[in-house]
Amino acid sequence: MATNTDLETINEISLKYPKKYKVFILNDDYTSMDFVVDVLMSIFHKSYEEAEAIMLEVHKKDKGICGVYTHEIAQTKVMQVHKRARESGFPLRAEMEEE
Repeated sequence: MATNTDLETINEISLKYPKKYKVFILNDDYTSMDFVVDVLMSIFHKSYEEAEAIMLEVHKKDKGICGVYTHEIAQTKVMQVHKRARESGFPLRAEMEEE
């Protein structure tokens, strides 16, 4: 049987959802559009059409949103973009910001 103290403890517990972070790809003058599309498809699991639309947004507006994730996943995606770009000789950059 629950006592008054048990009920008070249960009422004080509130669940908080983890913060979400937007991941952006930033425009530069050297990275090929095909490479950006490939990154969006392989790392962010976008369809070709979605990847092309995001790539054009990056090209026209200097950055484009790739997705919204928890902190750890967003951080991992940013690191994957930087690693793939470095391996391929491109200066492509990604960043994350709190939603």
